[in-house]
Amino acid sequence: MTRLIGLAGTIVISFSAIFVRLADVSPQTAAFYRTTYALPVLFVASRFMSDDRTRRERLLAFGAGVVFAADLTLFHTSIEYIGAGLATVVANSQVLWVGLLAWALLRERPRPIAFAVVPVALVGITLIGGLGRADAYGSDPVLGVVFALLGGVSYSVFILVFRASNRRMGPPAGPLFDTTAGAALALLVAAPLDADFAFAFSWPSHGWLIALGIVPQSLGWLLISTALPRLPALDTSVMLLLQPAATVLWAQLFLTEPLAAVQWIGVGIVFIAILGAALAGAVGMRRAALEAPEP
Repeated sequence: MTRLIGLAGTIVISFSAIFVRLADVSPQTAAFYRTTYALPVLFVASRFMSDDRTRRERLLAFGAGVVFAADLTLFHTSIEYIGAGLATVVANSQVLWVGLLAWALLRERPRPIAFAVVPVALVGITLIGGLGRADAYGSDPVLGVVFALLGGVSYSVFILVFRASNRRMGPPAGPLFDTTAGAALALLVAAPLDADFAFAFSWPSHGWLIALGIVPQSLGWLLISTALPRLPALDTSVMLLLQPAATVLWAQLFLTEPLAAVQWIGVGIVFIAILGAALAGAVGMRRAALEAPEP
């Protein structure tokens, strides 16, 4: 049942990039309203679940939200340059970076296979950038890949901090509410940096943003936050592969994003690299590595 919950959540969040593209607003605007529209839903959900976390754990969740704000901004920006499908594929290289960041920050040495799959993934990511080909999809494939890659690294940091904030595996609504609140506040503070940021309500853009806040950010992340801490590392890694695969499919079906042959090859290489990491346990980490050290 836990696996089904996790798979359902992964499919739900695979629509995130589609909603962002359909909303057709600036990246910062999409990120801010994604979190803001999710807050009432998560607040109500948290009222129906027990929450005995310490102040430190709540602050960790809030801090995770600040990092998540950076991830959302970078990810949403990359969608403008390379489309929903490619942006999601590159951003989900986070499966690889989590292991490396855990080594650098938490002294958890990755297995040798990680050093093999990361260069392979980078080759695939380079191909997704289009290599300057005129038929490459995206207004600026290279810049889009850079933003998505940075978003993937930010997402890796977010995952590590967010898991540390709920290491006792309590109900997910409270930690997710704190994280989303931290992200919303950080995005609001950074709003003046985006010349295209808009507070004005407009339709149908805000219809898609409401859907983004309620469906992926609330429902999808509640499901994933419930399942991930309770699944083996292998199941978790393989399950996360479903998101970019599904988003590429939705982008083809709903947005008609025609990829060049070299970009399809890049997508395949990235999938193979991430799958290799998952099957070999390259990013499998002990639970202690995911927990913040005691002061």
